[in-house]
Amino acid sequence: MKAAMIHQYGQKNVELVETAIPTIQKNDVLVKIEAASINPINLKTKSGAMKLLLKYQMPLTLGSDFSGIVTEVGQNVTDYKIGDRVYGRVQKERIGTFAEYIAVAKTDIALMPKNLSFEEAAAIPLVGLTSYQALYDIMGLTDKDKVLIQAGSGGVGTIAIQLAKVSGAYVATTTSEKNAAWVKELGADQVIDYHKENFDEVISDYDYVFDTMGGEILEKSFKIIKPNGKIVTLSGIPDKKFAQEYGLSFWKQMLLAAASWKFSHLAKKAQAGYHFLFMRPDGKQLAELTKLIEAGKIRPIIDRVIPLADIQEAFDYSESGRAKGKIIIKMAD
Repeated sequence: MKAAMIHQYGQKNVELVETAIPTIQKNDVLVKIEAASINPINLKTKSGAMKLLLKYQMPLTLGSDFSGIVTEVGQNVTDYKIGDRVYGRVQKERIGTFAEYIAVAKTDIALMPKNLSFEEAAAIPLVGLTSYQALYDIMGLTDKDKVLIQAGSGGVGTIAIQLAKVSGAYVATTTSEKNAAWVKELGADQVIDYHKENFDEVISDYDYVFDTMGGEILEKSFKIIKPNGKIVTLSGIPDKKFAQEYGLSFWKQMLLAAASWKFSHLAKKAQAGYHFLFMRPDGKQLAELTKLIEAGKIRPIIDRVIPLADIQEAFDYSESGRAKGKIIIKMAD
């Protein structure tokens, strides 16, 4: 099969190579991948920025989520059969969806929404589960809450806005002026043009912030959060609590405690919670997203579809930060 690989961290271009089709274990299914999606974690993995949390052997096939057709099932698999259309997010130690086949645990997939194409379905798993776990599991968002979702026109933001509106919450988001009308169509109640306004000067007293940016933008979030509110970040620095829950070594716990001290201090000062989210695959939650998609309550947003043969173009475009929604990799030209 063809697969997009790197042979070392920091490698400029990914390489398309021929490699063996993976073998499945008794709780796995083998999926012929039809489409996959580019996500920020793919860029971070490629650069080596995730080495503290994730260790991989080289060469490494990149890619985290996918849609496709089941071609083989393990001896313990009864929920899926050959020919099923499925989608999912693989475990972090089993990445490799920028390829023509993937072996994936049965617990990490769900049947595809009947009203989506393979390309549309591939746009959902990682950003959908990330948003679901942030907004529902950690925040417990309700119709009484106000939430700021950073970068509303990005891959995560486009789904997070829709999921937040399913809960009935009031949603503010940041984006450029050219995308303002569009994110309002997705459900945003208030749109802040980050070119013209500082969000921390125009909104205040928010129950929750969903941060996808990190850095100075994350710091400013503590200015608008209510006491007992929560800030969930994808791009901030993991703290000691996360390191303990993730099972990292003591020295890594101490390292992250020191690195995240600023944010922990800001959270304590604001009397708010600070949560670093490293989403987990979850087929049951993906099945819940399927119900919402089939009911017409959320929909995938795709910027463009690029064939596997041109995958470097997809990486380059993702790194530009200009994508409006998801970048999809299609396996067949």
